[in-house]
Amino acid sequence: MAADSLLAAEALGGNRYALARLISLIEDDGTDARAALATLYPHTGQAHIVGVTGAPGTGKSTLVNELAKALRAQDTTVGVVAVDPSSPFTGGALLGDRVRMRDLAGDPGVFIRSMASRGSLGGLARATNDVVKVLDAVGFAVVLVETVGAGQAEVDIARTAHTTVVIEAPGLGDEVQALKAGLMEIADVLVVNKADRPGAAQTARALEMVINRNVPDARGGVGEDAWRPPILQTIALDGTGVPEVLAAVGAHRDHLRASGLWASRERARVETELRNVLQQEMLGRLLARVGEGQVATWVDRIAAREVDVYTVVQTILGEEGSDAD
Repeated sequence: MAADSLLAAEALGGNRYALARLISLIEDDGTDARAALATLYPHTGQAHIVGVTGAPGTGKSTLVNELAKALRAQDTTVGVVAVDPSSPFTGGALLGDRVRMRDLAGDPGVFIRSMASRGSLGGLARATNDVVKVLDAVGFAVVLVETVGAGQAEVDIARTAHTTVVIEAPGLGDEVQALKAGLMEIADVLVVNKADRPGAAQTARALEMVINRNVPDARGGVGEDAWRPPILQTIALDGTGVPEVLAAVGAHRDHLRASGLWASRERARVETELRNVLQQEMLGRLLARVGEGQVATWVDRIAAREVDVYTVVQTILGEEGSDAD
């Protein structure tokens, strides 16, 4: 048995060391990783994937920690994928040890993995989808995906998760304006965290006003299938309101299954992933054929205003087409 297949088999059998090694292999994106994913893929499709997003400072990590603890209290297994900002010098995750989640360490029903965003747009690391698939395949019932918290670009979490929890907090500026820019469209559950601070009730009322103008939306269905995102207040530091958030997440899962939207979201997720992987693969192959030297030459000419970027792209694609002929 090949090493990648053996690693996949051991991870499926519950070997946590093999699981950690397998995820590291996937982050490196080698051929062995892809072979392992092919082995694991038939075992996927069971987990409820929950995205947790919001602006920096809203308390995402603390809330994710409390949600994981609450799920474990219900004897539900939990995988956590925490996408951290990358160091601009090393590419590593700045919060890689997830020190804020150490009280979950040692629990066999929890697996936490921190990933560096490595400059990926929207805060989701390139390999996030694959890591989620691995955690799904090895049997974690719920996978929590916590994103960097880069504001408006966070909407891509909706393409990875079945249920998206958007966190706000009082005193961080014009929350409603930020939500209008895209977060409202992806929110399945809205949470006003740090509710013990002044302005929490005002923030909740502002969100209510926005919801009244935006529901029903395309993500929630229409008519009887419409889902109205609940607005919940929490104090994640002491666990206040966390059971209500967990109940709302579960209610949304049940709504998706009962309305048939689960299947449509699954298909949309697969289509998005297919298109993204195709783009990455085609771009990689094209750049490999053109060569780094030629790319550098084109960059110099564009920077010198000798030619524009669109002309260069058409030239490169034209040359590739000629080679294919």
